Amino acid sequence: QVQLVESGGGSAQAGGSLRLSCIASGSIFSKDDIRWYRQVPGKQRELVATITYAGTITYDDSVKGRFTISRDNAKNTAYLQMNSLQPEDTGFYYCMIPGPYPEYDSWGLGTHVTVSS
Repeated sequence: QVQLVESGGGSAQAGGSLRLSCIASGSIFSKDDIRWYRQVPGKQRELVATITYAGTITYDDSVKGRFTISRDNAKNTAYLQMNSLQPEDTGFYYCMIPGPYPEYDSWGLGTHVTVSS
């Protein structure tokens, strides 16, 4: 069973930075795509960034140029470096490993980010 644990959330001023981590266990991490999602109360969870097992990276337009997703397969860990934070970046951040079907997707419990202006 895949388990994901996020960390690194907290509070930051607008323009500041935070680095989120996601440690995975129970999977062949190097063969997994990793996705970071953000959820704001009252809104649907939105995909922020993806890094495939091959290293292909995509970002949502709202974070391009500010966030950087990366992975360290030796540590079974993915990262989301968040720079130039804005108040609208506030929310819960979740990492996810997609399964062959949605019901097999693995999610962490999330870490919360608060950005104040």
